[in-house]
Amino acid sequence: MNEEKRRPLVGVGVLIIRNGKVLLGKRKGSHGEGAWCLPGGHLEYGESFENAAKREVFEETGLKIDGLEVISVSNDIMYGKHYVTIGLKPALVEGDVKLKEHDKAEEWDWFEFDALPEPLFVASERIIKNYLARRMYKKYG
Repeated sequence: MNEEKRRPLVGVGVLIIRNGKVLLGKRKGSHGEGAWCLPGGHLEYGESFENAAKREVFEETGLKIDGLEVISVSNDIMYGKHYVTIGLKPALVEGDVKLKEHDKAEEWDWFEFDALPEPLFVASERIIKNYLARRMYKKYG
């Protein structure tokens, strides 16, 4: 495709925390394969960030989320792609995690913030770092 016609895509990543642990999935079948990432995906035409996050999380994990807050915005040029990534954090999370898209993830698991797996997917790592920095600011700022 002609470089002048290319545009960044918009992605959403959802920081789901339960019992002090963050939910991460090991990517497969796409850019960043083998990296651990937050649930999320592409914003569809006419869709809000919140609705995209709810849809993607349910499609990937079976979890239902609500009360979403934007916690991060990043400009991610990675893996030969260009995304503007919106990080969101739900206030409410219902259900048990299921691996629903076997072609997109190897597994989902919960991790302590001080023991995150490697490698982390670039966009997910930025969302997590922004969340942790914001949490520290609120605590000490």
